[in-house]
Amino acid sequence: VLVFKGYYELYWNSICLREMFFQVCENGKRVKVMMVDLIEKIYSFLWGDLVQIPLPGGSTLGISLLIILLIPTGIYFTVRTRFLPIRLFPDMVRALVEKKKDKNSLSSFQALVVSTATRVGMGNLVGVVAAISAGGAGAVFWMWVTALIGSSTAFIEATLAQIYKEKDPLYGGYRGGPAYYIHAYVEEKQKKKRNKVVISVLFAISGLICWCGISQVISNSVVSSFKNAFSIPPVYTTVVLVAVAAVIVLRKNATVKILDMIVPVMAVVYFAITILVIVMNIGSIPGVFARIFQEAFGFRQVAAGGFGAVLMNGVKRGLFSNEAGSGSAPCAAAAAECDQPVKAGLVQALGVFIDTIVICSCTAMIMLLAPEEKVAGLSGMDLLQTAMEHHLGRFGVVFIAATLFLFSFSTFLGILFYARSNVAYLFGDNWASQTAYKVLALVMLFIGGLAAYTFVWDLGDVGIGLMTVFNIIILYPQGEKALKELQENGYDITFAESARADGGCVMRGNDVLQGTPDIMVTDSL
Repeated sequence: VLVFKGYYELYWNSICLREMFFQVCENGKRVKVMMVDLIEKIYSFLWGDLVQIPLPGGSTLGISLLIILLIPTGIYFTVRTRFLPIRLFPDMVRALVEKKKDKNSLSSFQALVVSTATRVGMGNLVGVVAAISAGGAGAVFWMWVTALIGSSTAFIEATLAQIYKEKDPLYGGYRGGPAYYIHAYVEEKQKKKRNKVVISVLFAISGLICWCGISQVISNSVVSSFKNAFSIPPVYTTVVLVAVAAVIVLRKNATVKILDMIVPVMAVVYFAITILVIVMNIGSIPGVFARIFQEAFGFRQVAAGGFGAVLMNGVKRGLFSNEAGSGSAPCAAAAAECDQPVKAGLVQALGVFIDTIVICSCTAMIMLLAPEEKVAGLSGMDLLQTAMEHHLGRFGVVFIAATLFLFSFSTFLGILFYARSNVAYLFGDNWASQTAYKVLALVMLFIGGLAAYTFVWDLGDVGIGLMTVFNIIILYPQGEKALKELQENGYDITFAESARADGGCVMRGNDVLQGTPDIMVTDSL
C-alpha cells in the first residue's frame, strides 16, 4: 500500500508539473503574441503611411511619421547653414586631414571610416535595387536630393556630439552621441546634475535593440549571397562569419584598425568596378540620365498613377541609407579628436555624400545599364547579381557576393563601435556590460545566418525609428549651439557683416578675404 501510494503521489505530481509546464508555455506564447503585436503597431506608426495625399492620375502619396520628421529637419538646417553641403564642400574635404594627438582617440578620417562602414552596408546594394524596383529610375534623383538636405542634419548632430563628448576611461580617447547631448540639454534646462535622463535612456535602449536586429539581417544576407554564388551551405558561412567577427570585436581596439583597412579598399574597388561598367556602356549613359530625370518628375508616372512610389521610394532610400538624423553616426563623430567641433560635423556631412551620391549611385548605374528584359521580374540580390553577370560574366556574381560580405561585415563592426557609448551610458564604465552586449550581438549574428525572423527585422526598424524620433526632438533646440559654432569658427560670416569703413576681412573656412569699403562679397564656397 505504501509503495502504491508513493507511485500514485509521483504520478500525480508529474501530472501537476506537466500542467504547469503547459500553462507556462501557453502564457509564454500569449506574451510573445502580445509583444509581436506591439512591435508591429509601433512599426506601422513609425514607418506606415501616416498621411495620404491624393495625386493626379488616381495615385496617392503616403507619408510616414519619419519622413514628416526628417525632411523638414533637413530643409530647416540646410537653410540655417546657408546650403552647407554645397557652400562648404571644399572645407569638408580639408577637414579629413585633421591630425590626432592621443593615440587612443580617432582622427577625423577614422571617424569618417567608422560611420561610413555602417552607412555603406547591404542597404547600398539590396536597398537601392528595391527602391528602383518599386519606384523606377526616378527614385535615384530623389535619393540624391535627400542626401543633399540630409548632409546638413548630419553636420548638426555630429557637431553636437563633439561639443558634448567626454573622456572614455575604458577604451581611451573620447565618447559621446545623442544620449550625451540630450542629457546635457536636460541638465542645462533644469539647472541641476542628473544621473540619468529618460529620453537619453530610451535613445540608448532603442539603439541597442536596433543594432541587435541589424546583426541578424547582416548574416542572413551574407549567407544568402554566398549560397547563390558558391553553393555554400548557410551553416558553414555563418560559423566562419561569427568566428572572424568574434576574434575582432572581443579585442579592445581592433575594430577601428580593421575598418581602417576594409572600408577605403572596398569603397574604392566598388567605385572602380562601376566606372568600368560605365565605360563599357558609355553609349547608354545619356539615356540612363534622361530616364532618371524624366521618371523623377513623374511625366509618365503621374499619368499612370505611380508618382507617389517614385518620390517616396527615393526619399526613403536616401534617408535610411545615409542615417542622417537617426543619431547613429554622432556616436563615431564624438570619438574624433578635433580642434574645432565643426570639423567633425563637416566630415560627417561628407560621409552622407559618399554613401548616397557615390556608393548608392554606383549600384543604381549597375542596375540601370542592364537590359530591362534580363532583369524583369527579379528582385533583391538576384536582380543585382543578374545585372552584374550581364556586365562582367561569372566574375560579376562572385564580385557582388564578396562585396556584400565586406559591406555587411564592416557594418557589423561599425554598429558595435556605436554601441560602446550607449552601453556605457546605461550600465556605467565596466567591461562586463561591454562584453555582454558584444556576445549578444554575436549570438544574433549566428541566429540570423541560420534562419530569417522577420519579427527581429521589424524590431531593428522600430529601434532606428525610435532613435530618430528622440534625436530629432532635441536637434531643434540644441542645434543652435552647432550653428553658433559654425559662425564663431568663421564658416558662416559674410563680408557685409564684418566689413568696416576702414577695410575689413571675412574668414570662410581657412580662407581670409580682404575687403574694402562699400563692397559686398557674398559666399562663393
